[in-house]
Amino acid sequence: MTAVDIDIAGTSAAKAQAPPGRRRGLLRQLAGVKKALIGLALLALFALLALLAPVIAPGDPSLINATGSQPPSAAHWLGTTAKGQDVLALTLWGARSSLFVGFAVGLAACAVATVIGLASAYFGRIADDVLTLITNIFLLLPGLPLLIILAAFLPPGTSTVILVLVVTGWAGSARVLRAQAKSIRGKDFVAAAVVTGERPLRIMFREILPNMASVVMTTLLGCVIFGIGGQAGLEFLGLGDSSVVSWGTNLYWAGTDGALMTGAWWAFVPSGLCIALVAFALALVNYAVDEITNPRLRAQPAKRRSAERKG
Repeated sequence: MTAVDIDIAGTSAAKAQAPPGRRRGLLRQLAGVKKALIGLALLALFALLALLAPVIAPGDPSLINATGSQPPSAAHWLGTTAKGQDVLALTLWGARSSLFVGFAVGLAACAVATVIGLASAYFGRIADDVLTLITNIFLLLPGLPLLIILAAFLPPGTSTVILVLVVTGWAGSARVLRAQAKSIRGKDFVAAAVVTGERPLRIMFREILPNMASVVMTTLLGCVIFGIGGQAGLEFLGLGDSSVVSWGTNLYWAGTDGALMTGAWWAFVPSGLCIALVAFALALVNYAVDEITNPRLRAQPAKRRSAERKG
């Protein structure tokens, strides 16, 4: 092996080992950002409440009884629905389904977008043209009508909701990831890996992908927000499985039972507020990741602190 070959191999190995350190650095920086800590604390609280739902509110939360449309009281902290169901129990049990669907959609949609973005950027030419065409077709299709059509014709259920949301939610993220991967594809360490005979899959997932960690994390958080909101929207329109307890079905039954018209705010406010708070928590973490990885956003707090000192 020549000195040039040794140098190329050493460069490739060093680059391959660098990204994990950068990922650990990103996590350490997230722990020091107040927005990320607040967002992660909120997410942890909702996850804990969802896990403890059988302990806090044991029994069947959808059980119908005679105490219908009762406002919040000592017996029912968040009141009851028109069917006499405890709203607190419905909210806690609904968190299990909504969080599961949201994170399942986020992980699946982000995985599809990542694979397509990496393949399109790495292979280029015909593969890039074909994958870009497919991505553009999905981007041009109107999202809400496509969601409604797919959900209406497929059998109702949680798996159907996840499938529909993944099919309609990956394209925009794939385009962003393709652009990022394409910029990394032209770096020297990727060229060195190609010269040393590394396999395409190893180059894509060991050389390129670790350098996109912040973009992938931002994409994942955005897909999770889309998943939670999309499930709630579909189920509120009656296109989900109404027998499953989730925040979306809680809103659906509140609308169907006339809670909005009768002023029974306690029947729909808790589930709607939970959706908003989870989306807010994810947005805080997303913004913190962007602030850490974006030099312009990092510079703004420093400028403000400097201006305050001068003032």
